[in-house]
Formats: sequence, C-alpha cells, structure tokens
Amino acid sequence: MSLKNQDDRYGWLSITLHWLVALVVIGMFAWGLWMMDLGYYDPWRKDAPELHKSVGICLLVLMLLRLSWRLLSPQPKPLAGHSALVRVAAKAGHGALYLVLFALMASGYLISTADGRAIEVFGVFSVPALISGLPEQEDIAGWVHELLAWGLIGLVVLHAAAALKHHFIDRDATLRRMLGGRGE
Repeated sequence: MSLKNQDDRYGWLSITLHWLVALVVIGMFAWGLWMMDLGYYDPWRKDAPELHKSVGICLLVLMLLRLSWRLLSPQPKPLAGHSALVRVAAKAGHGALYLVLFALMASGYLISTADGRAIEVFGVFSVPALISGLPEQEDIAGWVHELLAWGLIGLVVLHAAAALKHHFIDRDATLRRMLGGRGE
C-alpha cells in the first residue's frame, strides 16, 4: 500500500489519520462526559481538564495535518455505483464533520483561555490566550462546546452507520477502501 491515495484506494497515511482522529474524538467525548461527573474533591478534578486540553491541542495539530494531506493527496474517485445524491451526501457529511470538529476545538480554546492564561500542553509548550475576558466567555463557550460535542458524536454515528450500510447492504467497497482495500 502506498503512502498517497490512489484513484481506487486510500493510502496508508490517510487511513492512519482517519482512524487516529476517530479514536481520539470518541475518547475525548468519553473523557468529557467523565469529567462532567467529577466531584469538587475528586483528585482528578484539576488534572483531567489539563489532559483534555493537551489532547485537544494535539487533535487540532492532527486535524490540520489531515486537512493538509487531503490537499496534497486527493481522495480516491467515488465508486461508480454511487448516485449523485450519495456523492453530495458524502461531501456534505464529511464537510459537517470537519466544520463541527474545528468549531468544537475553537470553543474548547475559548473555555480554556477565558481567564487569560495560556494552555499548557503536557508541560512541553504553551498555546497563548489570544482571546480572553469576553463577557461570560467560559460559560457560553462551555455550553457551545457541550452542544457541539453531542452534535459531533451524532455525526460520527451517522458516518459509521453509512459506512456499515455501504458494506453490508450495498456490498460496495466504501468501507474496505478505508481499511486499506481497493475499490470496485
């Protein structure tokens, strides 16, 4: 399997980035739900959000890499059996996933920098607080972040359901291509 995408299959870098992002997104959602239930005296109350922020910044870097790679190595051609509606739905679904994910990370940034402090990333580097002190910044951004997180998980479920539908009902190569196989 080659590094770059081909007309009928994804390259190994696209596949790796896809599945890595998927794992991190699902893990971050679960982590966020767990953090919401932490009590005031829980020993993880301070460390859990710091880890969540660090992983979130790493996810942003990963997504920027993924987006850059999409520009350098275009996706394989749509399968011949896919109708125009399926192609439009796929583009819209992928666009929504990207849009919601970047908006989710922006809202997380606004929560984290509301007090004017930089985000420490695993103690290795800091991301400066460029936007802070807006009225109710932390509360509004927190509400938006939670809403977007649920929306993203909804999109992820639809995305996975569509892939499974293509595999088990349509019996086409959509899912196999994201697992390293060839198209039709």
